[in-house]
Amino acid sequence: MNRVMRELAALPRDARDTLFLLCVIGLILLPQIENLPWWCSALTAMVLLWRASLAVQARPLPSRWWRLALLALILGATYATHRTLLGRDAGVTLIVSLLALKTLELRARRDAFVIFFLGFFAMLTNFFYSQSLLTAFTMLLALLGLLTALVNAHMPVGRPPLMQAARTAGWMALAGAPIMLALFLLFPRFAPLWGTPSDAMMGRSGLSNSMRVGTIAELALDDRIAARIRFEDGRAPPQSQMYFRGPVLAQFDGREWTTLPSWARGSQWASNLRVSGSPVRYEVTLEASNRPWLLTLDVAQRPPEVPGFEVSGTPDLQWFASRPINDLVRYSAESYTQFQSGPLKRIGGQLQAYLTLPPGTNPRTTALAAEMRADPALAQADTQAFVQAALRRLRTGGYTYTLEPGVYGNDTADEFWFDRKEGFCEHIASAFVVLMRNLGIPSRIVTGYQGGELNNVDNYWVVRQSDAHAWAEVWQEGTGWMRVDPTGSVAPGRIGQFQRLTPQPGLIAGAIGSMSPTLAQNLRAVWEAVNNGWNQWVLNYTQSRQLNLLKNIGFEAPSLEDLGYVLLYLLVAASLAGAGWTLWERSRHDPWLRLLGQARTRLAKAGLKLPDTAPPRQMAQAADARFGPAAQSVRDWLLKLEAQRYAPATPDSLSTLRAEFRRLAWPSADPARG
Repeated sequence: MNRVMRELAALPRDARDTLFLLCVIGLILLPQIENLPWWCSALTAMVLLWRASLAVQARPLPSRWWRLALLALILGATYATHRTLLGRDAGVTLIVSLLALKTLELRARRDAFVIFFLGFFAMLTNFFYSQSLLTAFTMLLALLGLLTALVNAHMPVGRPPLMQAARTAGWMALAGAPIMLALFLLFPRFAPLWGTPSDAMMGRSGLSNSMRVGTIAELALDDRIAARIRFEDGRAPPQSQMYFRGPVLAQFDGREWTTLPSWARGSQWASNLRVSGSPVRYEVTLEASNRPWLLTLDVAQRPPEVPGFEVSGTPDLQWFASRPINDLVRYSAESYTQFQSGPLKRIGGQLQAYLTLPPGTNPRTTALAAEMRADPALAQADTQAFVQAALRRLRTGGYTYTLEPGVYGNDTADEFWFDRKEGFCEHIASAFVVLMRNLGIPSRIVTGYQGGELNNVDNYWVVRQSDAHAWAEVWQEGTGWMRVDPTGSVAPGRIGQFQRLTPQPGLIAGAIGSMSPTLAQNLRAVWEAVNNGWNQWVLNYTQSRQLNLLKNIGFEAPSLEDLGYVLLYLLVAASLAGAGWTLWERSRHDPWLRLLGQARTRLAKAGLKLPDTAPPRQMAQAADARFGPAAQSVRDWLLKLEAQRYAPATPDSLSTLRAEFRRLAWPSADPARG
């Protein structure tokens, strides 16, 4: 490592500065690798490495024809990949490729400035895909790197160390931080600035308005966060009652469950909801999903309060936003864990949609239902008795709960009940609902999330994709719809004690877990708490919170107009302060030149007048010729000052030379020579 550092230090300044700029560009583009086509990442890496080798070996840059050929290749590959040269993804691909390509004609400061501006723009494109804390921290480092390169480009004299440019860049960033903070707090927020209207992000919720048997088991392998919940006063319900309602599925084709069309769900569902007990009040921070549904604790009587969205409900107790959730959203809700819903009596064909099964499917399950109806013990049984009989069969029939039940065929219920006898929650719920419908009991599947994990660092409940769950609802006359979770009969710990089936941990996580069982969990809790703070205070800083800020500083009824006035006053004040700083700084000039000017002034007082353009070595020679041995210390000091500016390495800092300057014995004026 020391040898490499010495070799880098021995490079010409042009090569050193180029390598530094290429490293900064690599840092900017590193988070984009997973968002770019493979060829773009490979081409960018190849071009940057090629340019680095040219700088180290002091070889000439490629000709214009090489650059034109690469440009044509980039345009053709971009169009072939995205079928357009416009839009977010195609635009980011072009920007990244052209930024790398521009380095192949980096000859003058003008070319460097073009790269700087392209680099600043490329930094912003990272936020099109992720606004996470890690991305923001990486871009902050990249910003400081670009500012360092920019400052260094404005220091053409000598070989200034990069650390000196980095310190100047750091002070520039600190000086701009108050303005940045003011803009963040007060600039009117209508939509995320990094959003693009025509490009919707990929769905990350995992839940869908359809469920093919086996798909939710795949979500158990996904440990990403779906939502964070903060309960009012920390009063969370028991984990066994934490059912977060998602899509309700009622149509079945033998392998896949889907939602009912809107015309088949009925209307005026709110009048059929009957709640009891005390409400649970909470706040949800929902991750982006590209889906319109809003997760609420089962069940919310009133629509959640979602800023910037209109919310509507459905007869099956699900809440929808007016548009897909493509950004982090925070909303308040109120739910009752004790409730009944739906009609109390079956009128006409009102519930027929919840009895329909595809003809000819699952014949053995149909036969099982016939046996149960013919059982003398169930001769006069109601819905509750049939439900308990099915749950008893799950408890005592050797059924198991597993992430890997194998691939099911067309008759999924038959395979579960009679052949495999193992499955994940959707296998169990699907087979249970098919049996209930064969018994003539209206039933349906509800998907969502069950349970949660309390983060003791910030006291938020974390709901992960691995908490995705499917349960059943059956209808009983005089009661309406009631929840039945058949998975609890197969694996009681899945519901009450938060015992999840999880995949094997990775190499690093497994190593940490083997050293300390709680270390990995504690580290994750801290990291997620920090991320949650970033989400709450930065990503989810909304217009309502801006207006609340004005209210806290004295505005009685703040509006967007007040927000604009406050921001305008602050910007004017900052501009005036900046103008005053510029006038003061102009009088200071370069501290090295100022120290040289003080030495010239002292020599002039001693009778040696030198032009303002005289360098330190010329001044030392003139002082030696004029004053002889009396100017020995002054001559040595001037040579040290020259070395401090122009030598590759010098032990004397500017502060040390400034202290020596005050101790120097300057020659006095000689009237005979004057």
